[in-house]
Amino acid sequence: MTCRQPAATILLVTAALAALAVPAAAGPVRLKDVATLQGVQATPLIGYGLVVGLNKSGDKRQTLFSAQTLANMLERFGISVPGGQIKIENVAAVMVTAELPAFVRTGARVDVTVSSVGDARSLQGGTLLPTGMRGPDGAVYALAQGPLSIGGFGGGDGGNSVQVNHLTAGRVPGGALVQTVSRVQMPSTPDITLALRDPDFISANRVAEAINKELGTGTARVLDAANVSVHVPDGGTSSLSDFMARLEPIAVTVDEVARVVVNERTGTVVVGSHVTLGSAAVAHGNLSVRISSQNEVSQPAPLSKKGETAVVTQTQVDVKESGGKLVALEEGATLYDVVRALNALGATPRDIIAIMQALRAAGALRAELVII
Repeated sequence: MTCRQPAATILLVTAALAALAVPAAAGPVRLKDVATLQGVQATPLIGYGLVVGLNKSGDKRQTLFSAQTLANMLERFGISVPGGQIKIENVAAVMVTAELPAFVRTGARVDVTVSSVGDARSLQGGTLLPTGMRGPDGAVYALAQGPLSIGGFGGGDGGNSVQVNHLTAGRVPGGALVQTVSRVQMPSTPDITLALRDPDFISANRVAEAINKELGTGTARVLDAANVSVHVPDGGTSSLSDFMARLEPIAVTVDEVARVVVNERTGTVVVGSHVTLGSAAVAHGNLSVRISSQNEVSQPAPLSKKGETAVVTQTQVDVKESGGKLVALEEGATLYDVVRALNALGATPRDIIAIMQALRAAGALRAELVII
């Protein structure tokens, strides 16, 4: 057996003493893209239904509730069949979810998301039967139905199968027809509150400054990191829609948090433009492990009375590591420097995840690390 000591990804981080490089400010965006009117929000909807028309990829017999749901539906059409005697392969029980916009009217259409709750293998090619969607108060606000869009495909059976993307969840674009309008009242007070989507004191201060520059000093003031109070001029409460239409296109330059978002399940890494590093040196080596076994026959010594023939497995383990490269990063390295250095190492997304976590633990990564 040959075994050389494995070396994982090596991160050598030196002390960072100099000041951070100041990243360039982001460009201006519209106020409507960073803040919303407080008290006016969408209503979440949920429903339970059936998807039919599947190609033998639906719920199996052990999923009792889908068979019972089908039996209840058939009974409404005058067909009485016990749920326990139904054998279905082309039907799947699903949960249907959507968000009802605040000012939507009866007859409008809303996109819905359909997700399997049983053991169906795929919803590909299925059609959602009419499903009532209820709000938090239990009332039915919309009726959803239509063919599913999966965004992937699958084929084959057993060990010879191919699957692209996720097949047990899909969408029905414009699949929900609004039946009841949710009651949303516009604020009637002389002051309204704008809620920032990403709370930040600097961003809130810049929002107030932009509004005061457009509408006059004293119109807006910062309440906290997430809320900005705006005074509605005399007569504005009767035409608040016109006042909001004047506020929404105001250009605002918001501040961004240095953040690295990591999804370990999919190997996705998103690095913000403000992410910087302290002085660091990163070395990466590729480790390969090969394990092989071979069966040999062990014979007893000649004229041996107690010995017996036996099969002995000989196992060999070889561990090899290719030579790693060392890349030095200067103090205040930006996103471009980080990506270029990691690409030079030939790092995969999962390698980058490990490197980012180690840099954050060592204190060289000057950013918030978010793992989702």
